[in-house]
Amino acid sequence: MVGFLSFVTLAIALAAPATAFPAHGSLAGLSRQELDDAMSGFGEYKRPPPPPGPLEYGGVKLVNDADHPFIAPGEGDIRGPCPALNTLANHGYISRNGIESPSNIVRGAMEGFNMNNDLSKFTCYAAFMVNGNLITDLVSIGEKSPKTGPDPKEQPMATIGGLNTHNVFEGDSSMTRADFYDGGDVESFNETLFQGFIEYSNRFGGGRYNLTAAGEFRLKRIQDGVQHNPTFTIVAPRLFSAYSEAVNPINMWVDGRQDDGQLRLDHARSFFEAARFPDDFHRAARPMSADNEAVVHAIHPIEPGANIAGVNTYTVDRNAPRLDDKCGIFEYHVNHTLRTLYPNPTGNLLDAIRANIHYFYTAMEARGCTEIFPYGRFED
Repeated sequence: MVGFLSFVTLAIALAAPATAFPAHGSLAGLSRQELDDAMSGFGEYKRPPPPPGPLEYGGVKLVNDADHPFIAPGEGDIRGPCPALNTLANHGYISRNGIESPSNIVRGAMEGFNMNNDLSKFTCYAAFMVNGNLITDLVSIGEKSPKTGPDPKEQPMATIGGLNTHNVFEGDSSMTRADFYDGGDVESFNETLFQGFIEYSNRFGGGRYNLTAAGEFRLKRIQDGVQHNPTFTIVAPRLFSAYSEAVNPINMWVDGRQDDGQLRLDHARSFFEAARFPDDFHRAARPMSADNEAVVHAIHPIEPGANIAGVNTYTVDRNAPRLDDKCGIFEYHVNHTLRTLYPNPTGNLLDAIRANIHYFYTAMEARGCTEIFPYGRFED
């Protein structure tokens, strides 16, 4: 969204005692007492609802408006490695406490940034299935939190770690956040990295961040990782989210009235550092995808891989899907990543996994991908 995305990483849990609050309702707008009450129990299991469809109006719209003022996070509010999600939380497009359902995140991403419906679903559900609590239908946009529900003891690989969890969707070579290897802080804005972002925007973008600058800076950050991070890796889904992170600021942080693919650097800082819509900011002129990641990738093509024996040992992973193989990324994420975390789910957990895989698939359907059922067929 990770830029958005950048859009991604692990989780699931068991239902807790009953509460007066619905298990899958949005938590946005609740008072602190109401929030604490809501989070004291998660009620009877209900199958998570499907994600919303496209916006009724998909054009330019003021989004930094009176109904969505910037409010800095308060004590106990969670923020994470994705500046776009942090921005949506700071303006109330998703829950300001940083705990939210995937369907509401999809809605918030469309409303706040005019993110294309399929991209919103792909990014959100790819991250949610491995980072969130599938039973309670809640995910932390940052650190692991008990507010998403208890960990399942019968699925020890599932951590419900929040979007801070390293090396699934969140990963190495972020444009403005350090690698996990460099101290473990993957969510704090890094001024040194942002100065590199500015330098490359000036050198290759004429003082703006555009696709040309994105291609050069994406290569630099990958080279930084190869040369300095012995654990550096960039395979699916991080390969996808890294390139989405490179293009989504161009697609969704350029004011819709400007609509020229040239991101102002002061606006870039507002999002990356403050997680705040610039004053009088209008969302993109039309629902935006991340398809121009192919343009950025073509400038300096990178194949998925990792350092395998320390720095400067980058080795291509021939088994991992390539960036242009979106169906392969979908299948790899479900059949490899998810199956590793949830090898033997049963009961409500199994039902929730089936539902979420189907919701994830709806983001791929228009591309002609084949729906897969590694846990059995989803039944409406």
